[in-house]
Parts: sequence; structure tokens; C-alpha cells
Amino acid sequence: MIYPSIDKLLNQVGSKYLLVNIVAKRAREMEEKKNYQLKESEYVSKKEIGKSLEEISNDLIHLS
Repeated sequence: MIYPSIDKLLNQVGSKYLLVNIVAKRAREMEEKKNYQLKESEYVSKKEIGKSLEEISNDLIHLS
């Protein structure tokens, strides 16, 4: 089972393509700057892609 659910993420973002772009940019930022919104122990995922999906799911990343 994938966490977080793609259905929940699409309700927040609205488009698969926008979701992919946001997640990719955020994952790159996390990898380069080691800047995380949550504590390391609060993430379910180990990789930056999963962590960025979790941040979107928790409403920590807002679209403008």
C-alpha cells in the first residue's frame, strides 16, 4: 500500500502533472539543503520523494 494515498493527494493538488512537478522540486530541495518540514522520526518514508508526498498530504506545502 502506498502512503499517502494518491486519491488524497489529487484532491489537494488537482492534477497528476502538477503533483509530479511539486514533488520532484521538493525532493531535490530536501536532498540538496537537508531542509525538512517534519522531524526525521515523524516521516513514514525513508526517501525524499516519499517525504515530500507526506508533506503535501499533511498540508505543509501550499500551492500558490
